Amino acid sequence: MCLRSAYGQSVELKLNLELGKVYPQLMQSKALVIQDINGQKINIDVTLGGRLTYLVKSVSEKDYKMDVQYKSLSMAMALPQGSVKFDSEKKDKGDAFSAMLGEMVNKPFQITMTKIGQITDVKNIEFLIDDVLSHFTELPAEQLAQLKEQFLKSFGEEAFKASFESLSAIYPSKPVAKGENWEIKTKLGSGAGMTADVMSTYTLSEINAKSHVIVGESIITTTDTYLPIRGMPTRYDLSGAMKSEIVLDKVTGWVIEAKINQEMQGKVYIKKNEKLPDGLTIPMVMKNSMLYKNQ
Repeated sequence: MCLRSAYGQSVELKLNLELGKVYPQLMQSKALVIQDINGQKINIDVTLGGRLTYLVKSVSEKDYKMDVQYKSLSMAMALPQGSVKFDSEKKDKGDAFSAMLGEMVNKPFQITMTKIGQITDVKNIEFLIDDVLSHFTELPAEQLAQLKEQFLKSFGEEAFKASFESLSAIYPSKPVAKGENWEIKTKLGSGAGMTADVMSTYTLSEINAKSHVIVGESIITTTDTYLPIRGMPTRYDLSGAMKSEIVLDKVTGWVIEAKINQEMQGKVYIKKNEKLPDGLTIPMVMKNSMLYKNQ
């Protein structure tokens, strides 16, 4: 982060990354989805873990081009019918999903990110997903198509951009002083196919010897029309809030630690279709806590 006392006690918060350097990121997300389907409470608890690296390939006045790689991926799910765990480091040929996560690691895709954390381009993710699935041609074509749809929702261009910008698109467009706040609008994505508008107010809360601390409060509102999810036209009507505490390295501006908590509630609407002739309305609560570190 470039820090200059350009306006009295104000400092300029932005990324100041070095060409050829690798910037790491550790991520853990815990999500709880509570649904009420025809009077029956159904809880789904999902924990995702990932280790990523960002290699700066070029630097311009406005942005960075970077190679991104997953170094490890894991997923644990607690469902009404039982629990399952998947891990990219698991060496079990009988565990196809873990094997697919394993195929995702150490394969770069490219992003362009501005110096205030906005991602303006993502390349080669769909190619990477196609390559992953090409190792599992023994699976039925219909199952492969469903897996590709799920991988795109979880790891595709829009999903990656929305997920990463909830952490990175936080920097003010001008120098700020301690206690000063600014607003940023972003999109929130979900592996379930949901998207939402996020209006955030961030505040520079602390200036320390080696870091700056930003706190944020956000309002989240879904933006979806009906979209085909599992072959059924589905629309999310949810709203809620998010709170963030983000620690930036004073020299590079890179996020060295972040805690983000979200909670949304509302209803999911499924239109009448062959599988559900009467359609369905599902009350839903979604809670998500995310922890990021740089090592």
